[in-house]
This record gives sequence, structure tokens and C-alpha cells, in this order.
Amino acid sequence: MAKPCGYYMPCLQAQLCFSCTWSAGAAPMGDADACYLSAALCKPIYSLVLTHHGPENGFTPLDRSVPRLLPHIDASVLPSLGGFGKHQKQLVLLTWIPALFIGFSQFSDYFLLAQPNGTCVQPIALNDSNWTLPYTTPPLLLRANDTLDADSALCACKEWRLELHTGLSQNVVTKWNLVCDSAWKVHIAKFSLLVGSIFGYLAMGVMADWYGRHPVLILSVLFMLVFGLSVAFSVNVTMFSTLRFFEGFCLAGLALSLYVLRIELCLPDWRFSMTMVASFLMVGGQLLMPGVAALCRNWPNRDDWQVLQIVIISPFVLMLPYVWIFPESLRWLLATQQYRRSKLLCVSVSVLPELEQELHKKPQRSCVVKMMSTRNLWKNIVVLCVNSLTGYGIHHCFARSMMDPEARPTALCHADYYTMAGIAVATCLAVCPAVGLMGRRGGLLTFMIITALASLLQLGLLNLIGKYSLRHDTVLRDSLNRKFSVAFSIIGMFSSHAVSTLSIFFCAEITPTVIRGGGLGLVLASAGFGMLTAPIMELHNQKGYFLHHVIFACCTLLCIICLLLLPEPRGQPLPESIADGETFTRQILLHPGEQHLLLSKIDRDYSRVHDTPLHLTATGGATAAVATALAAVPASYALATGGEVIGNHALANGV
Repeated sequence: MAKPCGYYMPCLQAQLCFSCTWSAGAAPMGDADACYLSAALCKPIYSLVLTHHGPENGFTPLDRSVPRLLPHIDASVLPSLGGFGKHQKQLVLLTWIPALFIGFSQFSDYFLLAQPNGTCVQPIALNDSNWTLPYTTPPLLLRANDTLDADSALCACKEWRLELHTGLSQNVVTKWNLVCDSAWKVHIAKFSLLVGSIFGYLAMGVMADWYGRHPVLILSVLFMLVFGLSVAFSVNVTMFSTLRFFEGFCLAGLALSLYVLRIELCLPDWRFSMTMVASFLMVGGQLLMPGVAALCRNWPNRDDWQVLQIVIISPFVLMLPYVWIFPESLRWLLATQQYRRSKLLCVSVSVLPELEQELHKKPQRSCVVKMMSTRNLWKNIVVLCVNSLTGYGIHHCFARSMMDPEARPTALCHADYYTMAGIAVATCLAVCPAVGLMGRRGGLLTFMIITALASLLQLGLLNLIGKYSLRHDTVLRDSLNRKFSVAFSIIGMFSSHAVSTLSIFFCAEITPTVIRGGGLGLVLASAGFGMLTAPIMELHNQKGYFLHHVIFACCTLLCIICLLLLPEPRGQPLPESIADGETFTRQILLHPGEQHLLLSKIDRDYSRVHDTPLHLTATGGATAAVATALAAVPASYALATGGEVIGNHALANGV
């Protein structure tokens, strides 16, 4: 029987000498001399090459090991477990159901903190005993410390009769008379939910990467029930604002963990469609919110706003069974090398053998701070953070321009609210085909360009119309400006909402699994900062609004340039480790073959180029090793293989 040489693999890996395929029946000198050549010649050269070269200049040793399945979750693990089968679809369905309730909570401020119309029942230092405020001057924007003008006169009142037009007969503002001197407390209450959400996205994102998605989900549900129901029993506005902060904190953890779990359950072809279904459900919650508020009107023994808060929070009780029926993310368990817990979820025969071999490894968790040591990953996340901030920030600018400040509110009239909800529905409907045709990066770039154009035209074109075209006809000029402003505002709200949605989804796809929670938390927190600009502008009575719009318009131009640096993740597997995320870069414009053709057309002079000391050392060491090995080869072996004997040395096969 022919016995293969034991040093065949080292010779093959070195790629510097002939393959040692000798065996006892084929080698003239027998198995001993063949293996002697392999040991003396091939193995020293192979070790020398690895010592001095390593992976330098694209040199990589040839790996003949069996490919691993566990690191390739989208390509190997999930398909072996059935792909996107019935079980995975049921879990995704469980992530859709809370999206409707999250939509209720996120838009509850429009009703709990709505501005009422006021009637002064008992004025101060006025002869009239009963008078009504004009609709053009909402009482919540009046301050008693103003100068002697109409505002200070209107706030000179001892007793108010406040009336709501948002479906409720009483809310937080009317409960504690938050008008005039106390109007600033309303804005603080609006701040509390958004600021709590920002801190929640940052903290819960890190916790989701360190402790897992499932613990963050369950803790968020439990504390959401505790703090959310406690808000309904607040005794003053300070308690209300404090509890709303913690409610926003838990709401952020709930939304983030569900988003990450949904992404990690899906294969590449299903990720976007499953995410957009959840977006539709959240918009559905926004559309249904006025109807829910109308049902909570005039309840006995309870204020309307308390009933509304309880109705919004109570459905989260349905998520308590998630403790038992919703598993931990298998993708996160494998990426962090928690193979013992992964074994309980893997029932595939093709994956179990390799999983058994990896059980001895210790878990390796990561934090989003590690992305700072990367070269490309942190840049991609920063670009998406700026995109998310710009999208939500400029959305408020367009929304304010769309609203008619002279419109008189009537009962059960939610024109502006339903307009914004309708724009959100239209955005979700338009994003799906746009991303299908142009991809993630192409769709995001297109909507950002539309946002920039709408913003610049609204800021510049309207002034040009009034300055040069219709200087004499002021009525027509104002009417035309108003129509153009509303049109550009609707287009801008449409495109900016698409930018925000795609930026968040983009981040979830390009961020590695080991830090996906933290990376997504950064982008969502940036979106929260963008939404925070709305109550800030209201607190300052819209002072500096034009500058605010100009700054975000400039940010859109910057984002258009930066978006070209992002990769295209459509159809690609999710990166699992930080190394995978670092290599996930945009495609080069020229293929390697085309680059080689460009370089070959240039005649270069390399006569003055010398070897580096590293290469000289490696070359010299290799030559010495070859000479030593040849000296040890018997002369009879060289003659038997057609070689020559020169002096006391054998020249085998021309070496």
C-alpha cells in the first residue's frame, strides 16, 4: 500500500517547493528519504515565511481547514433550522402586536397636553365680568411678566374656563390651569417623555448588547406598566413630568428591543418588509388615537386624561407571557459565543456537531464603545446619526409651516393631526417600492435630496416671489406664498419622514450583532434630539425659527455628501462581529481587473527601487534554509530522480 507523505500539507501551504506526493511504492529511495526531504526542506521554509511575512502585502497562507458554519448565521445556521419558517413568522408576529400600543404612547402628548381655548370668568382690574380670549392668541403662550401690552392684559385673570377641542373634556393643562405664568410647565412635561426616551435608547441599547435582547424586553414591559399606570394617578404636574420621564425610558427600551429582535429573526430577503409592517402598525396607532380619546370622554369618577392614560398602558399586560413564549435571539447568542444557551435553541443535525466542539469557549460580550477603535464602522454610524437628527429636526420645521396660525379650531377637528398621520402613511407606502428599486442607500439618498430641495425652495423661492414678481399685489402675493409654503411643507414632511425611517433601518443592518443594540440606540437617540427641537421652539415662542430651519437645511446638504460613503446592505447577511462590520464597506467603482489594466498602461521605472530590510532578511533566511536542506539530501536520491552531483552537494530537480 502506498503511504502518503506526512509533510504534504506544509509543502502545499508554503507554495515554494514541489508537492511531496512520494509514497513507499512510488519513491525510488523509499518512504524515509521522501519524508526526509519534506522535513528538511519544506517545513523550515514554511515556518520562515509565516514568521517574516504573515499577511503582509496581501500574502495569506492557504487554509485547508473545514469551513465553520456557526459564524455564517444567515448562510448556514438559519437555513439549517428551517429558514424563515413558521416558527420565525410567529415570533415576528409577536413583535408586531406591541407596535400598535407603542404608537398610542408616542402620540399621547397631542391629547394629554393639548392647548385649550380659555375664557376669563373673573378678570383682574377690569370692569368686564366675563370676556373671551381671541382664538388667534392661545392662552398657553401668554406670560404675566410681559410688558404692558395685550398679552399682559389678557393674563390678568383670577379664574379661567378652559375648553378643549381634542376629544377630551379635560386634560393635564385644564386640570391644573397651566396657562400664563404656568405655561412653561407644559413644555417641561413634553420634554420629559422625549428626554426619557433619549436616555432609554442609550442605556437600554448597551444593556441589550451585554445582557441580551430578551431581558431588556421583559424589564421594559414590567416597568412600563408600573410607571405608565402611575402617571394616571399623578397629584400635580411635577409628579406627572417625573413619571413621564421614566415612562419614556421604558418605552424606548421596549421599542428598541423589539426592533432588534425583528431584524435578527429575518433572513436578508425578509428584513425590510417585516420592518415596514411594524411601521404601518405604529402609524395605525397614530390614526386611531383621536378615536380612543373620544371614547375616554366624560367618564364618571375619573378625569378624561386619567382614563386615556390607563387605556393606553393597559394593553401592555398582553406582553407579560413573552417571558415564556419569546426566546432569546439565537443570532446574538452565537455572535457572543454563548454556545451552551444556543444549544437549547439549535436542533439541527448539521450545526450540533460543531456546536458541541465550541462549548468550552467563554462568552465574549462587547460594548458599542469598541466601535471607536474601528476605521469604517464608526463613520457609518455617525453619518446615520446625523441623518436621523436632520430628518426629525427638519420635520418639525415643515410641520409648523404647514399649519395655518389663523385657523379657528372647532370641536372634533383634527385637520393638522390627520394630515401628519396621512403623510406618514403615504411615506410608508412610497418607501417600499423606492427601496425595492434603488436599494437602501439609493432610496435614502433620493429622499434626502427631495428634503433638501423642498427646504431650500421654501426658504428662497417664496422670498423671490414676493420681492420681484408681485410687489404691488400684496393679497395675491400672500395667497401664493401660503399655497407654495403648504405644498413644499407637505413634500418636505413626506421625504423627511422617509429619511428618518430609512436611517434607523440602515443602522440596524450595517451594525454588527455584538453591538447592534448600542449602535441602533445611538441613531434612535439622535432622532429623539431632532424631535426635541419642537418643544424647544415652542418654549421660546418660535423665536429663531428661521435660523433653525436654515441650519437643518444646511445639514441636509452635508448628509447628501456623506451618504455616498455608506455601503449597500440589500441582500447581504447581517454582520455578526466587529470585524465583519469593519469589512462591510461600499463597493469600489472599478473592479480589480480594471484597476490592473489602468496600471499596466503606465510605464514605470523600478530601477531605483531596492528591497526593504524586512524582505532582505526573509530572502536571505530562506536561501540559507534551502542550502542547509540541500546539503542534507543524499546524493543517491538526487541521481535517482534525474539530478546531478556537483562537488559534495546534490542538485535535485533543478533546485
